[in-house]
Amino acid sequence: MDTSRKPPWLRAKLPSGDGYTAVNKMLGEQDLHTVCRSAQCPNLGECWSRGTATLMILGNICTRSCNFCAIQTGRPTEIDLGEPARVAEAVARMNLRHCVLTSVARDELTDGGASVWAATVRAVRYRNPHTAIEVLVPDFKGRMNDVDTVLDARPDIFNHNVETVERLQKPVRVQARYDRSRSVLRHAKGRGFTVKTGIMLGLGEKIEEVEQTLRDLAGDGIDILTIGQYLQPSPKHLPVDRWVTPEEFNHWKHFGLGIGLGVVESAPLVRSSYHADEQSLKYTGAGHLNSENRLASA
Repeated sequence: MDTSRKPPWLRAKLPSGDGYTAVNKMLGEQDLHTVCRSAQCPNLGECWSRGTATLMILGNICTRSCNFCAIQTGRPTEIDLGEPARVAEAVARMNLRHCVLTSVARDELTDGGASVWAATVRAVRYRNPHTAIEVLVPDFKGRMNDVDTVLDARPDIFNHNVETVERLQKPVRVQARYDRSRSVLRHAKGRGFTVKTGIMLGLGEKIEEVEQTLRDLAGDGIDILTIGQYLQPSPKHLPVDRWVTPEEFNHWKHFGLGIGLGVVESAPLVRSSYHADEQSLKYTGAGHLNSENRLASA
């Protein structure tokens, strides 16, 4: 397949408008990073124009070297102790009813940054008591005590992406493992949280491997699954193996729902945080669980 040119269904909205300008200005004033910009998300223009962004904590340099991700790899800077309060203020200024927080991997830290994660969730909750909080976390090398540190802060949705099928984990994610990611998700599910994950297509996966991955995730009790097209961020990253058609994405949506996944968002431009508020609203029982989480944290 010729992947030198993107198909028409992958055209994204260019950044523009008052909403985009306001978000861009506010992020600069608060000295905050976003995965939208750092990971070259194709939906940046649409989301920022809607007045929303996915805030990325713990700096802008990742200790991991995933071959699909545009975020800079290297030696991270020191911890910014003022960041949780600035994140909370940014959420308030964007007036978000549903915020998504993510981070780089900080494997050099003893707890992988879990304590900063917990402080950020609590700061956002204190400043924005009516905002649902979704966390998109790294795997903390499978250390469940660090996962628990984040969970004890009581986010409304716990998200960790498996990214691809089991066979492609090493070439795509390098330092991560399929079984470890699944164990982190199962642990959060076992503690009663709404659990979410995502995968990319177009990396060389086979049809039967996608089927098995969705069956694995359904068996793990995943509530929300996102499926989107892999886009090569630079010539140094893995090439796109194929452009997956909207019809195939629709097939995977119905396949996932048919095997027991609660919500499946599957389309070329779908990303973990893309219209995340709408994803959570679709999940049956999410509002009830959110209320329980907040009461438990009081």
